[in-house]
Amino acid sequence: MGATLPGLLSALLLLLLPASLRVRDQLLLASHRREAEDGIGGGLHPIVLIPGLSCPDLEARLTDAYRPLKPGCSRVEGEGWFGLWTNRTWELDVERAECFVEQMRLVYDPVLGDFRNLPGVETRVPGFGSAAGTGSKIPTKPEFCLGELRSALERLGYRDGETLFGAPYDPRYAPPVPGQTSVFYSRYFRQVARLIEDASERNNGRPAIVLGHSFGGAVALEFVRNSPLQWRDSFIRHLITVAPTWSGGYVNPLMAFASGPAGLFFVPAAPQLAMRWMWRTLEIGVANLPSPAVFGRRPLVITRNRNYSAYDIADLLVAVGSADAVRPFRERELPKMEFFEAPMVPLTYISGVGIPTPEQMIYRDDFERQPEVVYGDGDDTINVASMLAFEEKVGMQPGQKERFKSIKFAGIRHSSLATDERALSVIMNEIVEANR
Repeated sequence: MGATLPGLLSALLLLLLPASLRVRDQLLLASHRREAEDGIGGGLHPIVLIPGLSCPDLEARLTDAYRPLKPGCSRVEGEGWFGLWTNRTWELDVERAECFVEQMRLVYDPVLGDFRNLPGVETRVPGFGSAAGTGSKIPTKPEFCLGELRSALERLGYRDGETLFGAPYDPRYAPPVPGQTSVFYSRYFRQVARLIEDASERNNGRPAIVLGHSFGGAVALEFVRNSPLQWRDSFIRHLITVAPTWSGGYVNPLMAFASGPAGLFFVPAAPQLAMRWMWRTLEIGVANLPSPAVFGRRPLVITRNRNYSAYDIADLLVAVGSADAVRPFRERELPKMEFFEAPMVPLTYISGVGIPTPEQMIYRDDFERQPEVVYGDGDDTINVASMLAFEEKVGMQPGQKERFKSIKFAGIRHSSLATDERALSVIMNEIVEANR
């Protein structure tokens, strides 16, 4: 459905209504649940959840080829697989935190044009297929990682492993656009496709709803765009992206790359500079940087010697002391910045607005200190310019705009779009409508 300005304004007004006036939504959910339980209307479409960046777990195994910078890092309690990035990582002591930083690193292979693990480190993502296969890594935020949404879906009648599934990924890699090489995502996309095909077969051939939040929204979008069009028509009922960090980019990743990924990987025992060193080796570190097609020539980073716009990111990477990142940025991420192909499936795009969001950074001395930040509009993470560009460049393409809906929530932050009562109610209504 096209997202006209009057329609958006009406939607915003409805979202601002008090809970007492949203009884209709609750009755609708209850009615739909009764229909599902009674077998009326054919039952539920399966749904696959793809959570945000900090949610998937990661396990590792060290081989004889591993040559740690710190000798103690080759010693792991027991043998075989161990939890590298889990909801217990925040408890690491300083020594183990240093090993975590080292073993999480990636290496860019210029011959393959792709990222891979450090030699001697093997990794895997546990919990694939289960909606409960992820969990918040921040102890004070247990509601993160689609936990609230899972509970709401279960109240609607969804059951894990029957109609409800999860597709966690390795958070160090960024999904490719069609035509790009990616060893990890080639395997992951095949797994997701098989998961959806099996879920559809298990549910009388009903196509699946795919829902991704934050970076999971970007993964969901690229999965659909990398799938054959005929396959999409057969197996994708609806794509719901909640605050997706798409290839148009936003300003926050610049600050993470220059100063360190504060809040993205929560490991209190690891020094910030060590986390920055690790972050700069990851593909996600150079992903989602601001696209020139979205942000133009407006200065995004201001220093004593030079200002940097979205056109100058490669020079900025050199200036912050990470010249090694220039080649993977140019070869892997720069092509994504100009890729605006629509997924050509029913698409609901949900975002937050009205929250101060970094849009310019001022480094008065050097990049070792946190910058002064100039704020603009957005959801505290994604800039409103990127949201509007998504609507225009992706949502309004012929063949997509008839199946595109944009919903904006005033005053709801990026991380809260999957937990806030107002937003959760509307997400559930979108799922109910997709089941009709």
